[in-house]
Amino acid sequence: MGSSGEAYFLSFCVEQYKNRAGLSGGDAMRLLDKYGILEYLCANYEVLHTQGSQWLMEEIDELLTERKEKEQ
Repeated sequence: MGSSGEAYFLSFCVEQYKNRAGLSGGDAMRLLDKYGILEYLCANYEVLHTQGSQWLMEEIDELLTERKEKEQ
């Protein structure tokens, strides 16, 4: 993670996602980490941090669905 902006962005995404999914913060972190979502968010910070929270949550949901299906 390169900047405090990225750290804030990641914590924002985790917080939003935990609320959306009804998870604890720890469970949301573990899920997003397990499927490489945190890494994806960091790697694409420059583009993603300009998007709205609804769009970001839909993007995370899509990525999780794709990556869970690949795992099976």
